[in-house]
Amino acid sequence: MNHAETVLKYIVTHPGSAHKDDFLACALLTAEYGLPIFRRDPTEAELADPEICVVDIGEQHDDAKRNFDHHQFPPEHAPSCSISLVLQYLGLYEDARRFCPWLETAEWLDARGARQTAAWLGVDPFVVAQLSSPIDFSLLRYFAEESELPLDHAITQLMSRIGGDLLLYLRSLRQQLGQLAERVEFWQVADLEFVFLPRAEDLDPKLAGALNYFVREQERDIAGILSPDKRGSGYGLARFDDDLRLDFTQIADEADVHFAHRQGFIAKSTATDPERLKSLLAQSRSAKQTRTG
Repeated sequence: MNHAETVLKYIVTHPGSAHKDDFLACALLTAEYGLPIFRRDPTEAELADPEICVVDIGEQHDDAKRNFDHHQFPPEHAPSCSISLVLQYLGLYEDARRFCPWLETAEWLDARGARQTAAWLGVDPFVVAQLSSPIDFSLLRYFAEESELPLDHAITQLMSRIGGDLLLYLRSLRQQLGQLAERVEFWQVADLEFVFLPRAEDLDPKLAGALNYFVREQERDIAGILSPDKRGSGYGLARFDDDLRLDFTQIADEADVHFAHRQGFIAKSTATDPERLKSLLAQSRSAKQTRTG
């Protein structure tokens, strides 16, 4: 189904406090379909109308009727939330679980609460609060204050941008991974393996952003990544997964290295010659023998 061509009327989600779950689920739907949002209880007629999206309320999950609630699921059901259901409906859930590290935690928080989520993560419950942002607080408060959000409302427009960014990211990532497979080189330097993305005139700048996911899909022990510097003509050198076998402070004094982070996880060089870049990588080999040190 081409969801973008589906004609729908509007979104209904619950009134009262707003959470990331209902906010993001509505953001995805309004980005996909261009829909206004009403924050109130749905009527029976709205629950039965497939042209109305009912999100995080109604105790029904029915894709055919565009009902996306999870509160009726039994306690033993795998953690799931309205974002999960909307992503499943759009055919993007599996990639989202793979390429959006925040999603599984969001599912746990909404379905299990902060304490069980903290236990699942193996951290103190207060850590969950420590990771909250004033951006989250303000966006959700402004969303919760409104009962009707037409398409020209500032919050609706922002939600459409947020949802649209996520949809574009998920829908383009597979294509980007395929392009990377055709472009990257694997280098063996100082007993470590690296991924190198050469600069090219037709290189999409967004490809560099997909490099970490490309590397994660490889069944190889990759220590670092080299990609074109967005602010210059050289290259950025970075640890992969903070691999402690690399310490870029060791090349900080090199004439062609104009930045090396004091924590050693990234450096920027004006060098473009592959042999020179390999020399810098060799010099960055630390005494650590494993990723964890």
